[in-house]
This record gives sequence, C-alpha cells and structure tokens, in this order.
Amino acid sequence: MSILKKPLVTEKMSAMNESGKYGFVVDKSANKVEIKKAVEKAYGVTVESVNTMVYAGKSKSKYTKSKVIAGSTSSYKKAIVQVAEGEIIDFYGAV
Repeated sequence: MSILKKPLVTEKMSAMNESGKYGFVVDKSANKVEIKKAVEKAYGVTVESVNTMVYAGKSKSKYTKSKVIAGSTSSYKKAIVQVAEGEIIDFYGAV
C-alpha cells in the first residue's frame, strides 16, 4: 500500500464513481503503470486508464495576537482511475 495512500472521497469524486472513475492520493514518484498494478491488486478490478496530476503546496499565513505564523500545505499527487464497464470499487465494504 505504499503506492496508494488513500482514496479520495469527495462530492465530485462520488459523482464520478457512477461513471466508473475513482480517485486516489498516490505516492509522488509512482508512475501510471505502477498505479494501475496497485489498484488491480488491491481491489481486484480491471483498470482501463489512469490519469495523474500533481498538486503543488500552497502557502498559508495566520495572524495571531503576538505574530504572524507562516507555513505551507504539502503537495501531493492525485490519480483518476477508470475501471472496466460493470466493475465497481467499494470503499465502504469493510465499514
């Protein structure tokens, strides 16, 4: 599970699940072939395509009484996986 970090469970991704597309946060160094093999092994589905995108971290600042605290959010890589027709991935099966 070092390639697949966590599934993306948002409103937008839930709407895409109906068309057979699922989102995952993946390791930054993973390529599309590794992501495809990891999803097929973990969930037992046939993957047709993988689209990836890297999100850069954003700088954030917070104003407090004594000073300004500055930091940044971490960057991550997101993968959108298209599974074969009729197959589904159940994220809530073990809950």
